[in-house]
Amino acid sequence: MTQVIAVKFRQDGRIYYFDPDNLKIESEQYVIVETSRGIECGYVSQGNHSVPDNKIVAPLKKVVRIAGDKDLEKMQANRKKEAEALAICEELVAEHKLDMCLTGAEYAFDGSKILFYFTSDGRVDFRELVKNLAARLHARIELRQIGVRDEAKMLGGIGLCGQPFCCSRFLSDFQPVSIKMAKEQGLSLNPTKISGSCGRLMCCLKYEQDAYEHLIKTTPGIGAIVKTYSGTGVVSDVNLITGNLMVKFEGNEIPTKIHKSQVEIISSGKKRKPKAEEATENND
Repeated sequence: MTQVIAVKFRQDGRIYYFDPDNLKIESEQYVIVETSRGIECGYVSQGNHSVPDNKIVAPLKKVVRIAGDKDLEKMQANRKKEAEALAICEELVAEHKLDMCLTGAEYAFDGSKILFYFTSDGRVDFRELVKNLAARLHARIELRQIGVRDEAKMLGGIGLCGQPFCCSRFLSDFQPVSIKMAKEQGLSLNPTKISGSCGRLMCCLKYEQDAYEHLIKTTPGIGAIVKTYSGTGVVSDVNLITGNLMVKFEGNEIPTKIHKSQVEIISSGKKRKPKAEEATENND
């Protein structure tokens, strides 16, 4: 185990571990640390605590100091300058007629570099833009193209559930999400119902996927032959969440509802096909 502190450099950003270097650091404090981009001021999301060694990316950098009043004033001044720099950049983007949408700007703590984030459908030749920005802002300029998910994370908003975006609240990394997850969870495959404001599949599809995969493995599929207290029958429908099966018995066209714990599988059938998928295929 290694003692660390957890630091974020943006409210919606990733968490990085640093060595507290024998300092007692509390949550919600600010610290000055050395990063690959130079000296930065970061927010402590979790104070001194221990984590397994395999969670650490070596070498673990040490905290330079706990941020003082002057450091915090400098950080606040940088936040104000970021808004001004973004306005100048938007003006120059319009002058150069570049097909790019600016998302945000970020000053290095020492003010020597400004990082601009933007989205675009294709590649953008921004060499002249960088020259003009450097001349206007007197700092090194870096432009970074990001995806629509990163844009939603930075800008924030309200999701279909009525809650603020998960990505801008607590998700530090984007997990892979696929249409297969929506199918296995029996959701409507209508893109407007399973896509977030960013236009990509909703991140929350991942939350329950492990549970659905477990239920699919442990639940008889449609067409499975099962032995029950009423005899041997064939599974005609499945409810993964409740575990209830609809079982048809020979000589009785009306299926009987039986819980999966009360049956013994004699022959496996195909796994449940979500109704959403069936409806989509019928409409094709």
